[in-house]
Amino acid sequence: MYNFFAIALGGSLGALTRFQLGIWITQKWNHAFPLHTFIINLTGSFFLGFLNLYFMEKTNLDPIWRLAVCTGFLGAYTTFSTFSYETFNLFESGQYSTALFYILGSVFLSIIGVMLGIHLARLL
Repeated sequence: MYNFFAIALGGSLGALTRFQLGIWITQKWNHAFPLHTFIINLTGSFFLGFLNLYFMEKTNLDPIWRLAVCTGFLGAYTTFSTFSYETFNLFESGQYSTALFYILGSVFLSIIGVMLGIHLARLL
């Protein structure tokens, strides 16, 4: 039962963080490219790689922390559905090159983010 509460608490905080960060980035960057989702997914991927390895190999913390942070917080912080919706909107509005960049950049840079996070955690 504690697992559900840990995930719910982490998820609530992750969703609120994404919401607030999204507003802040959108206020600073008011363009057609969905930079807020791009940055959120890249940073979330980096932290997921880092923290998963860190929690599994570098700490003796109770596994509930990994559930709260990785599954809850980062699961709610990152957003594949918003990425998909924004990509559809870019295609729908005829911004094909922007949509293609968004797709390729999001996928490849997110994978690189996970790799960098894992690499950094291994160095610690």
